[in-house]
Amino acid sequence: MRTDEIIISAEERLKPLFEQIDGIALFNQEKVLSAFSEERIAMRHFMQSNGYGYGDEGRDSLGKVFARTFGAERAIVSPALLSGTHTITVALFGILRPDDRALIITGTPYDTIRKVLWGEGNGSFRDFGISFDTVELQNGKVDFPAVSDRLKKHDYKMVYIQRSRGYELRDSFTVGEIEKMCSFVRACGFGGCIFCDNCYGEFCETKEPTEVGADLIAGSLIKNPGGGLAPTGGYIAGREAFMELVEGRLTAPSVGAEVGSYAYGYRQFYQGFFLAPHVVSEILKGGLLIGACLESLGYTTYPKADGVPADITRAVRFDTEKQLTDFIVSVQECSPVDSFVRPEAWDMPGYENKVIMAAGTFVSGATSELSADAPIRVPYVAYFQGGLTYEHLKIACKRILEKLM
Repeated sequence: MRTDEIIISAEERLKPLFEQIDGIALFNQEKVLSAFSEERIAMRHFMQSNGYGYGDEGRDSLGKVFARTFGAERAIVSPALLSGTHTITVALFGILRPDDRALIITGTPYDTIRKVLWGEGNGSFRDFGISFDTVELQNGKVDFPAVSDRLKKHDYKMVYIQRSRGYELRDSFTVGEIEKMCSFVRACGFGGCIFCDNCYGEFCETKEPTEVGADLIAGSLIKNPGGGLAPTGGYIAGREAFMELVEGRLTAPSVGAEVGSYAYGYRQFYQGFFLAPHVVSEILKGGLLIGACLESLGYTTYPKADGVPADITRAVRFDTEKQLTDFIVSVQECSPVDSFVRPEAWDMPGYENKVIMAAGTFVSGATSELSADAPIRVPYVAYFQGGLTYEHLKIACKRILEKLM
């Protein structure tokens, strides 16, 4: 079968799912638009600031727009948050103190977080006497009896949830599943902070974890909520009492969110967030198309291309390292930037294995744009994400299929 025929067949099969995604995007677009209107966003909010940033309306109102959209009491949105890992680290250090314990209920977290939690001599939480226990997943799902047992045995300050799959072969968690997790730990008598790493999940559904029981969420602006325009940054949103502690960690306890300037202006952050519901819908549809086409060739993808994904990532399993690296190279060749560059595996900071990454993006490393990466280890799995337009993803799908066939 020709590649065009494979794509046409997949698109026909995916029409009902595309319609569902369009409905989610419409709902979320109205939610964002209402937040802009209710916070009375004006041109002055896009202006640059400098120095301490006292009275920076652009910074403050951007946080209010995020908070209102995500159903949170407060939010920080800052270019000083350098990545998802950095943003999560700031949030955790804001809440936890020496001798505190936290419980991760969604299995071992993403590679770059591990040295933050359990590193030795590098300023990790372990160095500060803060413990993180882990409840491993059972068949990709939360082991609720084990969670209950842990909560009975120890006095935990935080329960930690990771929404995305990271580098694991499982489906990402839906907001409905996260709601069940939050309800369960509360029913066990837990009264501390429920934190959710929300990376890759924003706007994939009509609700966010802060609307179903999570006290804090965090994510990167070069993923979903930046809409492909935000040049850097991250956000943390949630309950006011916890946000005050996080604000003190972001800057200093004496000044909190009262300081912080940005000399380049905030327009790209506002405009990117406004576009984010549509951009995420394009990513979801393109990811489904590529998943359906690869499945028709016999490849295994996670999640299966038979439902609306819970986040923007798609895992593809290969038999050999060469098949894996060839796939990553084919993604790079479909990129608008650096299409001529051949990716090579290297020792990326924070990862346990060499990582090969395709990211021919306008914003360096942005996973809201067409990209793919993989640790060089068994099983050989590539993690595919992003794509600002469905048209780009469809073209990329055709070229990737031609390579694989």
